[in-house]
Amino acid sequence: MLASLVNGRVLTEAGVVDGKAVLVENGVIAGVVEAGAVPPGAKRRDLNGGLLVPGYIDTQVNGGGGVLFNDSPTPEAIAAIGAAHRAYGTTGFLPTLISDDLSVVDRAMRATEQAIERGVPGVLGIHIEGPFLNPKRKGIHDEGKFRVIDEDALALLTSLKVGQTLVTLAPERTTPEMIQRLADAGVRVAAGHTNALYKTMRQALDHGLTGFTHLFNAMSPLTSREPGAVGAALESTSAWCGIIVDGRHVDPTTLKIALRTRPLDRFMLVTDAMPTVGMADKRFVLQGRQIVVRDGVCVDDHGTLAGSDLDMAGAVRNAVAMLGVSLEDAVTMASAAPAAFLGLGAQRGKIAKGYAADFCLLDERLNVTATWIDGEENHAQAEPRLHA
Repeated sequence: MLASLVNGRVLTEAGVVDGKAVLVENGVIAGVVEAGAVPPGAKRRDLNGGLLVPGYIDTQVNGGGGVLFNDSPTPEAIAAIGAAHRAYGTTGFLPTLISDDLSVVDRAMRATEQAIERGVPGVLGIHIEGPFLNPKRKGIHDEGKFRVIDEDALALLTSLKVGQTLVTLAPERTTPEMIQRLADAGVRVAAGHTNALYKTMRQALDHGLTGFTHLFNAMSPLTSREPGAVGAALESTSAWCGIIVDGRHVDPTTLKIALRTRPLDRFMLVTDAMPTVGMADKRFVLQGRQIVVRDGVCVDDHGTLAGSDLDMAGAVRNAVAMLGVSLEDAVTMASAAPAAFLGLGAQRGKIAKGYAADFCLLDERLNVTATWIDGEENHAQAEPRLHA
C-alpha cells in the first residue's frame, strides 16, 4: 500500500525542504513530491512539523539494552541490541564483536546470518573488531585472544552468506596480500588497534583497506617524523574514518582539525556503544572485568576506555554542538557516509526515490521521536540523553 509522510520538513540532497511529501511503497521511497501531489488513497502520516532525515547507520555497536554481543552471539541478542539503539535513530547497524576466540567469531557470524534471514530490523552485517590486533595498542581488548590471520581465519572471515562483513585489524600484524584477499572477497577492511608505521599503512591502503576504526584512539599518532596510522588516515581522501564524538574519546579541537584535512563525507559517526545504552544500570562485565560509566564513557578499574555510552542521536547533536558542522553534514556522517563505506550507498542513507524507506523524525532539539525501517514505523520510547 502506498503511504505518504506529510506536513514535515524533509532533509533531501538539496537540503532541508518544506512543502514536500515522501511517498513510501513496499519499504522503498517511491518519490519526494509536492504536498499537493500525493495520490488519492495514499495512507497519510502527519509529521506535525518535525524534521525527517535519513535513518542513522552505526558500524560499531558492541551492545545495548543490557546485552553485550560477545556474551550472547545470538539472533535474539542482535534483535535486543538493535531495538535499544533504534530508539535513538539507528535504523541500520553492525553488531560488533571485540577480540575473541574464532569459535565465538563463527557463532557471531552465523547469528548475524540468522538475524538477517529472520528479518530482524536494521541488521546490515557484522563488524569483527579483532582478534587480529597489536598488543601495543590493545586498549580494553584481551591480548590473550590475539592471533594472526591464517588460512582458517581467512575462510571464516569470508564466510558470511548475507549482509556485509567489516573486519578491523592491525595491518602490521598481517600482509598486504592478505588484506587484498579479504577485500577481493568482499570484506570491508579497516585499520584499528594498530601501531603501524605510515609506510605500512600506505601499503594496506593500496591493497584494499578502506577504513579506520575510531580515528585517533588505539592507533599510532601523527608525529613530526613519523606520520603513523593517523597521518595515513588524514592524508587519504578515499578511506572512511569512524569518529566517536562524545567529547571524551577525542578532544573536539582535534576532531575539528581532522575535519579540515579531508572530505567530510569520508567521516562516519560511530558510537562504539556498550550494553549501558538504553539502560539505567551503567555497569557491566566485559570478559571478566567490571566496567562502569564515568563522565559519559565506559572505563575499567584502571581508567582504560572500554567503548562508550553514546547513541547516534547524541553523536549527531554533539557533531553540531562540539564540532560546529551543519545539521546536514552531521546527518551525512551518520547516514550516507557509513552507507557508502559498506557498499550500500545506492540503497540507503538518503531520502530519494529508490532508496530504502529508513527515516528518523527529529524534534527541534534533534531528539528522535519516531523511526522507520524499510517503511515500518516505530515510535521512539527512549528519553533524550545528553553527552556534551
